[in-house]
Amino acid sequence: MASMSSMSMPYRRPSRQGSRQASMDAREDIQPHQDHYIGIDVGTGSARACIIDGKGDIVGLASENIGLWQPQTGYYEQSTSDIWRCICISVQRAVSQHNIDPETVRGIGFDATCSLALFSNVNDEPISVTGPNFDSDRNVILWLDHRPVEETEKVNATNHNLLRYVGGKMSIEMEIPKVLWLKNNMPKELFDQCKFFDLADALTHIATGNEKRSFCSVVCKQGYVPVGVDGSVKGWQEDFLQDIGLEDLMKDDFKRMGGVDGVNGDYLSAGELVGTLCEKAASELGLPAGIAIGSGVIDAYAGWIGTVGAKVNLESEQLSSNVAKNDKTQAFSRLAAVAGTSTCHLAMSPNPVFVPGVWGPYRDTIQPGYWMAEGGQSATGELLKYVIETHPAFNQALSIAESYNANIYEYLNEHLKEMAHDRKAPHVSYLGRHFFFYGDLWGNRSPIADSAMTGSVVGLTSDKSVDGLAIYYYATLEFIALQTRQIVETMNKAGHTISSIFMSGSQCQNDILVGLVASACQMPVLIPRYIHAAVCHGAAMLGAKAASADAQGKTEDLWEIMDRMSKPGKKIIPTNDASETALLNAKYQVFLEQCYKQQEYRALVDQAISS
Repeated sequence: MASMSSMSMPYRRPSRQGSRQASMDAREDIQPHQDHYIGIDVGTGSARACIIDGKGDIVGLASENIGLWQPQTGYYEQSTSDIWRCICISVQRAVSQHNIDPETVRGIGFDATCSLALFSNVNDEPISVTGPNFDSDRNVILWLDHRPVEETEKVNATNHNLLRYVGGKMSIEMEIPKVLWLKNNMPKELFDQCKFFDLADALTHIATGNEKRSFCSVVCKQGYVPVGVDGSVKGWQEDFLQDIGLEDLMKDDFKRMGGVDGVNGDYLSAGELVGTLCEKAASELGLPAGIAIGSGVIDAYAGWIGTVGAKVNLESEQLSSNVAKNDKTQAFSRLAAVAGTSTCHLAMSPNPVFVPGVWGPYRDTIQPGYWMAEGGQSATGELLKYVIETHPAFNQALSIAESYNANIYEYLNEHLKEMAHDRKAPHVSYLGRHFFFYGDLWGNRSPIADSAMTGSVVGLTSDKSVDGLAIYYYATLEFIALQTRQIVETMNKAGHTISSIFMSGSQCQNDILVGLVASACQMPVLIPRYIHAAVCHGAAMLGAKAASADAQGKTEDLWEIMDRMSKPGKKIIPTNDASETALLNAKYQVFLEQCYKQQEYRALVDQAISS
């Protein structure tokens, strides 16, 4: 067995008690005159607090696991009270363990999953999302929750023009179907009390006490077409809400959804000043009141902010940060792949680009006047976890991994490399040449946009060994890479100009996966310097933007902050082995057949049983 010290670092959740020093620049002593900014990242499994200095160097990082409840299959719930408690623990730990003077914190930015949070419009208390009694303290329906199946079908059956701005179909992961489910299942008097927030907006609401909303959450997940686009006057589409039975939300100029921008609401691009930290939240966080709070973003967008602004020369063999020019136009060719439990693929463009099966285009979310597109894979980290843990050899492999003081992903990566060596295979990909795995076990987000998609395997044998598990694991990595290629090709065919991938999230620690993505897509993949913290690093930049507000509230351009604070990391180039490239190209053709044949098979059977 190869030395475990050389292993890649794959997907893992942070330890509940753990905190990690993320930079060699970490300060040993309090720096009373150094400005600091805090980024708070709320993912599916944990809340993290990241502290950066004025140069963008991370000087403190801590995390705390958050609660996740699954009352029945397909239902996933969380609590903003629990999430806020974990945020407070993380902030206090990062500040104290890294000797940061709280008085030096100038700004805070939030990112979170695109989950739906409910509060009362009567007393501002959380409202339960747990049926049938709606009496729990869980007021968040997680993005991963797939309860509103019928509601999603009803939404998409309208064929309303706004669906163009969500890739042609509204996903079951978005918030309007979940709001409709609540209306259909809640007592009317309770539903009438609900006001609705995307989770990042809910956190800025707790921090400041006001109800300003971010374009990132509203435009991306709630059926909002930017004012002035396609005849949109108020952003919210009244005829659409009437068609699906949510006309209740139109009352008082959509107040329960955040109002109408410029009338009874205030909508902000990423990092614009929401307000300042209120006394109650400051006391709970262990920080002084009055700190600037930036408009939050969905977690994947924080990954875009934390990576694509790095000054790098991607054309040369050696990665160089000696790039004089680094303007916004460079972002148009850079895809941010934020890979954790799921993977989001984000690209910015100066004009709207409509891509079937890719969410967006969304205007004003990150940069005012610019458009963002968001592809995605509903489950990647979760898929790897499922495939490994359900294999007969899992316990044996886990025991071996623990004997090397490694996690299961580290062990399997090394095991694959050893298998290739022992079998005299030209590369690891050769081991899985006759194993064909298609992994949409949680449906397809992009580019098929079909929640009914499932998985399939060709080449399954009776092998119950660790070798068999390793091959299955490799095939899952390969599936993730090939589907990334499918998403990139679909986006470029529609008008994007993607030529490089800036990867962040826990999966970018997996060297076999990253190499497969580069080789399958035939483009370089850039891994950020702060491999564990690119997303919360991006959130901290939102805090820096908010802190730059002048007396009129005008803030520094976010791209300028990204240019100054982003850190180049490591570049992975595609394989130069012609046989491996040919193999992956052939596997891609099989992948496409598995994808589209599944839809044909379902249609064939459905036609037969309905006749």
